[in-house]
Amino acid sequence: MEEQVQQALETLKRGGIILYPTDTVWGIGCDATNETAVARIFALKQRDDAKSMIVLLDRAEQVVRWVPDVPPIAWELWEAAEGANPLTLILPGATGLAPNLIPAERTVGIRLVQNLFCQRLIHRLGRPLVSTSANISGQPTPATFDAIPDAIRQGVDWVADPSMEESTATHKSSSIIKLDMDGSFTILRP
Repeated sequence: MEEQVQQALETLKRGGIILYPTDTVWGIGCDATNETAVARIFALKQRDDAKSMIVLLDRAEQVVRWVPDVPPIAWELWEAAEGANPLTLILPGATGLAPNLIPAERTVGIRLVQNLFCQRLIHRLGRPLVSTSANISGQPTPATFDAIPDAIRQGVDWVADPSMEESTATHKSSSIIKLDMDGSFTILRP
């Protein structure tokens, strides 16, 4: 695994984009602070850049670096979701990320990833990792590596060894809840 982490890290530091396993589905990713790399992912997915993408972090302590005022309920929700279906929270007040990753309402979707490869990679990178499903926008989300379109596989700079997928991967997208500072929330994807 260490060799795979190192190769992915070198690609990300050069501004590249990667195809990698997560705790949900395979993702396309880049350094979430690199505007050019984020633009490349939007282009590869043929996705409207008004639609946001989520970012992965390896541990809860990192969240406040990118969202200074986290609604208190966020911590309880992440704790409750631990060991269950992975949970993405859309939080207000995003800062420090690539400008084209932050929509007009200044929110960011964050998931605390449980996949060991992702955790090690994000820890070594020291910044959030973009994570968006490995498909062309509007097409079905591939549940396995074999279902990823050739256009995606060939459009990235580095592809993780398919054997890196952990047996605990859910093979479905995470739940998504949008939080407001007052503690109110909207379930966007159960």
